[in-house]
Amino acid sequence: MTIKLELLEAALRNALDDQLQTLTVALGEITIVVKSNDYASAMRVLRDHADLRFEELIDLCGVDYSTYGDGAWEGQRFAVVSHLLSIEHNWRLRVRVFAPDDEMPVVASMMDIWPTANWYEREAFDFFGILFEGHNDLRRILTDYGFIGHPFRKDFPVSGYVEMRYDPEQKRVIYQPVTIDPRENVPRVIREEQYGVK
Repeated sequence: MTIKLELLEAALRNALDDQLQTLTVALGEITIVVKSNDYASAMRVLRDHADLRFEELIDLCGVDYSTYGDGAWEGQRFAVVSHLLSIEHNWRLRVRVFAPDDEMPVVASMMDIWPTANWYEREAFDFFGILFEGHNDLRRILTDYGFIGHPFRKDFPVSGYVEMRYDPEQKRVIYQPVTIDPRENVPRVIREEQYGVK
């Protein structure tokens, strides 16, 4: 581990103390896990503490761990993973928080700490169904307004439930049940007799 990572690890352990659930170093990056109850306060510490100063939220996404490790995962199903950047210290950090309820995953919104969380949280809601407590405009951002379900969940059917098409008779877009017949594609291989021979 480099001196830079050792300094960051020490600063994180000092600033977060008992809010820090786990800290791992892998591939030159630090990942911390915080409890959902401590999520908002820990993120505020990461932004405001003089030794850390993670001023920028680079990314925030949802993760469905239901089939992680070929189904050997025994923890909570849904997590929110954030990537933070400290411009002042030239540090990057990954923060993971697990939603305590798999049936209705809810974690705190980061919009009041980093306004850029708005679109990221809407995307995580749209694709994974993760709710962000305190988000003032949580609605779909990439799927259609009438879309049913959350397409990045591991239990979402690969072909979906409905398809959309334009009906010229009704002169509007309509939804109908998916009509994809399962089939097996067999590739056709063409070989030339003298291919690669000069």
